[in-house]
Amino acid sequence: MRVRVINPNTTASMTATIGACAQSVAGPDLVVDAVSPAFGPESLESHVDEALAVPGVLARIAEGEAEGVDGYVIACFGDPGLLAARELAAGPVVGIAEAAMRAASYLGRRFSVVTTVDRAVGGIEELALAYGMERQCAGVHATGIPVVELETDPRARAKVLELSRVALAADRSDVIVLGCAGMAEFAAWLSGELGVPVVDGVAAATTTVAGLLAQGLGTGKAGEFATPTPKAHAGRLADVELPWVAA
Repeated sequence: MRVRVINPNTTASMTATIGACAQSVAGPDLVVDAVSPAFGPESLESHVDEALAVPGVLARIAEGEAEGVDGYVIACFGDPGLLAARELAAGPVVGIAEAAMRAASYLGRRFSVVTTVDRAVGGIEELALAYGMERQCAGVHATGIPVVELETDPRARAKVLELSRVALAADRSDVIVLGCAGMAEFAAWLSGELGVPVVDGVAAATTTVAGLLAQGLGTGKAGEFATPTPKAHAGRLADVELPWVAA
């Protein structure tokens, strides 16, 4: 089985880290293909960033379909383009926010999300509501660390650890969910420091896709997620090679 893990931002070093985290939970029969879009923002920290990243994500999905990829992970905690990706893909497509929240709900009564910048909080709360996780999500806490600085700020791990301790106490939660794919490599270390389960969405989504594929399951195509009809596009988008754009 081949699973494509898509980092929606264009920071190559983060894509490599995400791929390594996905590979660490892949079984012997699972091939992990970690990619990022050919165009788009270096990090996703706003609604505009997410909107501009989606065409590049969808292009990687469409390419994967042509190459025989079996399933996909959207490796950004905003789950950008998730529903549109399901329209393009025959196999399962799982976002790391949904996968992480659902996994956390199996491990405790309540979970706390620790994320990057303050402006991400509202969107994550909205996702928890959309996924039916609002009762289990006890709080969303921002470290104030920009996404790309998770790799460069020597204090990043300490800040995430400190805020996780605050979140567990304030929310009376049982589990920490890491609210950014760039935090994926922190999970095992944090769990050891905190003494509680720490869920990384990259690992959770990868194993979820693998489990669905093992059951022979893919995206339902009878209704909303049927393959969209190709349409002509005008303007600058027409100059970008997007496989679903009509010639």
